[in-house]
Amino acid sequence: MSSSNARELAENKLILLYFIDKINMPISNLQLTKVFLENRFMNYFYLQHCLTDLCNDGNISCENSGGKSFYSITPDGKKTLGFFTGMIPVGIKKRIDDTVSDIRKNIRNETHISADYTPVSDREFVVECRVNEDSFTLMDLKITVGSRSDAIKICENWEKHSQSIYSEIIQSLIKQRDS
Repeated sequence: MSSSNARELAENKLILLYFIDKINMPISNLQLTKVFLENRFMNYFYLQHCLTDLCNDGNISCENSGGKSFYSITPDGKKTLGFFTGMIPVGIKKRIDDTVSDIRKNIRNETHISADYTPVSDREFVVECRVNEDSFTLMDLKITVGSRSDAIKICENWEKHSQSIYSEIIQSLIKQRDS
């Protein structure tokens, strides 16, 4: 591989890491592909190659759910990005920074989040928190709590923070498996 090809590959990996870090939520391969092709950040083949390499190197994690792959940046990926952010062209960083909130909003619109609770007795409430994308369930979490106010608070927090909670749960489970 020539030095210019190696530099381009490294730059593409950093662009991908930067985007996944900025989006700050698990993102599917399909969603990434759509965003990267629409914004002309890189072509499909480079994207898939970079995703594979970044997963193999431990810079991003890949979780499969419902036949789809979902990517998140790992702590090692954040370190790598911190060391080499300067290699990302300023124009591309600006385009990502300018569009990331709209992209995140579109992804959230594709993802349905719900939370509800059911009283079992005066001191037992079952809270069910869900994240669905398209026609499949990414996460279905049931928790039993001792008061209606706790159940309500969990529902409110799930609807506000489900993406980060989902990401934290996935990361915690990955870390436990690797131990």
